[in-house]
Amino acid sequence: MRNVIYKTVVLKASAEALFDMYLDPQLHQAITGAPVAIGAEAGDTFQAFDGALSGVMLQVVKPRLIVQTWRSPAFGADEPDSILFLSFHPQGEHGRIDLVHLDVPEQDYEDVKKGWREKYFEPWREFLANEWSTTR
Repeated sequence: MRNVIYKTVVLKASAEALFDMYLDPQLHQAITGAPVAIGAEAGDTFQAFDGALSGVMLQVVKPRLIVQTWRSPAFGADEPDSILFLSFHPQGEHGRIDLVHLDVPEQDYEDVKKGWREKYFEPWREFLANEWSTTR
């Protein structure tokens, strides 16, 4: 049976701005607090949290969809990468991110599920409330 993580978050920025923040290495790092290398084209590599997360960009449809392979050190060497889908939508004056993360191995599922909330969405919300509002 496939492990699937579904999450939806509404943040106080436009969908287009959220899309751009995810793909901008400096803003991505400002949000998560950890270095990131990310490209905006299919085939570009992705590394976050000092290389603990890695993958390849499979599809980037500006400003609505990002699809990437994704893995953490908890994945076994014989386990395939998981696939991450991030779609960005207007939600009134804000933006909504719909996340679908497929095939996270059982031993990493709960940590990845919690990690999306604790390492991405909560810090992103805080970033938008503090730094983002003062830099715009």
